[in-house]
Amino acid sequence: MSAEARRLVVGPFNRVEGDLEVRLDVADGRVRAAFVASPLFRGFERILEGRDPRDALVIAPRICGICSVSQSHAAALALAGLEGIAPTPNGRVATNLILAAENVADHITHFHVFFMPDFARQVYADRPWFAQAERRFKAAQGASVRAAIATRATLLHVLGLLAGRWPHTLALQAGGVTRSADQRDKMRLLATLAAVRADLQDRLYGAPLEEVAALDGAAALEAWRQAGPASDLRLFLDIAEDLELAGLGRAHDRFLSYGAYPQAAGRLYAGGTFAGGTLGPLDPAAITEDHTFARMEGRDAPHAPFEGSTLPDGADEAGYTWCKAPRLAGAPFETGAFARQVVAGQPLARALAAREGANVRSRVIGRLVEAARTLIAMEGWVRELEPTAPWCAQGALPQEGRAFGLTEAARGALGHWVVVEKGRIARYQIIAPTTWNFSPRDRDGVPGPLETALVGAPVRQGETTPVSVQHIVRSFDPCMVCTVH
Repeated sequence: MSAEARRLVVGPFNRVEGDLEVRLDVADGRVRAAFVASPLFRGFERILEGRDPRDALVIAPRICGICSVSQSHAAALALAGLEGIAPTPNGRVATNLILAAENVADHITHFHVFFMPDFARQVYADRPWFAQAERRFKAAQGASVRAAIATRATLLHVLGLLAGRWPHTLALQAGGVTRSADQRDKMRLLATLAAVRADLQDRLYGAPLEEVAALDGAAALEAWRQAGPASDLRLFLDIAEDLELAGLGRAHDRFLSYGAYPQAAGRLYAGGTFAGGTLGPLDPAAITEDHTFARMEGRDAPHAPFEGSTLPDGADEAGYTWCKAPRLAGAPFETGAFARQVVAGQPLARALAAREGANVRSRVIGRLVEAARTLIAMEGWVRELEPTAPWCAQGALPQEGRAFGLTEAARGALGHWVVVEKGRIARYQIIAPTTWNFSPRDRDGVPGPLETALVGAPVRQGETTPVSVQHIVRSFDPCMVCTVH
């Protein structure tokens, strides 16, 4: 590095779930290279080995207390694959509602509690929007922060009614759900969703959910910024314009989604890949994990998840993280709400991807648009429930077999791969959304999405934890405890 260059080690990060450390090489006021480390190894995949496959429904959700339903769902799907069964229609709809409630709650929490409080910090005291940002988003005190926490609590009543508890519910099973809902429960669910809709329309959007879901391009978004309803969304758009957040945090612009919320005909959000302006299919057989810079044994070649391992390397000298490097057909991919909406063809997301790619602004917009779209769908799903129809199909686990379960958590693509031998789990591998997004370099030296997104980030004179870096990191909404399980 030149005489002007320096190295920063940033971490731990507050308002991030779990442990995260980022090493930055800085020169001429910009990040020149970044190395993202997940410093905590937990070993859930090893814990699962040798157990009854159904134990995954108990153990896997404990990976995380924020997105435990997503882990439950992936485990249930893997078991369904082993048993060769599909959920009943009621089970499918109830599972969608349970998963969607957690995902929308996560989007609400991320925007108000994890992301926006950064703009209420004194570093921005000279900006014209600062007083409003501080009033709404000051950590633990802002009016919008307090209101969002109350809205989130209301939304989680959906989980109470359908899942019995949250987190770590046992309601999700291979064939559906364990708990039925009667006509009175349906009315309670509709009332709950109506209350959440009213809250979000009043403060977050300032307009009906349908208007947010219908945003169809950059021009429509700019019109909302200039003349839209006074709301948290419009304030964010003003802040993003002033700070040029659309030019911050661009990664590879390769997007991945497994598809979310199966319906009677197709999924609410179709799965696939989107890269180079082209929508493509997703072949799970093309997914591998590279251990070259992970503190794991097995660096000789990338591993398909069914043949993967999670063995810490005590003699390691090359690795800088416990996170493996997932690749699809050898390439890194970004996942998350924005990626999900791009792949699914939401017009605004597609327009932003074509115009400016994934960046701090577009990732946040992706979550806000998705929250509106998903809540609308949830209202329809409640009406589909048939209290007197079956809620769970029954199956039998084989003594030998392998299967995977692919779902979409709030933060993106989540997959569980299980191999059963003699009726017990022989291998279990999990690739979480933040494992994709925060992956280290692979054997070819190609950095993961966050490592790429941090390059070029401005570093102010005297900063030891650059605010631009914090914006980029939080735009991915990382869950580090899921990253290395």
